[in-house]
Amino acid sequence: MMNSMSRTEIAKGIVLRYINPISFDEISEYQAAIVVQKDQVIMLLSVLKNEGWRQLSYLSAIDWLEENQFEMVYVLMNWDLGYHLQIRAKIDREFPEMPTAISIYPGAIYYERECHEFFGIAFPGNPTYEKQLILENWDDMPPLRKDFDPKAYSDRKFAAREYSETYIVSDPNNHQKMKREKRKERAASLRGEKK
Repeated sequence: MMNSMSRTEIAKGIVLRYINPISFDEISEYQAAIVVQKDQVIMLLSVLKNEGWRQLSYLSAIDWLEENQFEMVYVLMNWDLGYHLQIRAKIDREFPEMPTAISIYPGAIYYERECHEFFGIAFPGNPTYEKQLILENWDDMPPLRKDFDPKAYSDRKFAAREYSETYIVSDPNNHQKMKREKRKERAASLRGEKK
């Protein structure tokens, strides 16, 4: 007998057995977004892993500067259903902290390090979340925060450069352009296209 429930109905049924989310929105027939309270995230991740969402595809944050909050976003994949779930929860921006998910999804160790590096979010329970992953020797505020000023950072870190308005053509006979045109013609002839 075929199950006539959609992927979204299956996912929603599982979630509603355990929590009453703030919202459950179908994005497409292959994906939904669930908004929950911060203290429900770890429990929901554990439940969903046991229910078939075995892959943590991504973990990041969104900076809602005007609300003084970050929104944590966890993207889970259920390969049996071919279905993604986004788990979203807002946290305080002044003292951003989210319990680690590495006991459920060990790969979260790197996502949490990246999230700390780019947003400044702490992940208690992850022993390496403060270890730099991408930004070597970064010594400024996390660069994906909306109040980070890349121009001010660049002005502080790099010497000012003077640029002339004169441009020099390094290939006056356009040999490179001619070579590209010949390659395009050759490719078109190999594909059987007429010029």
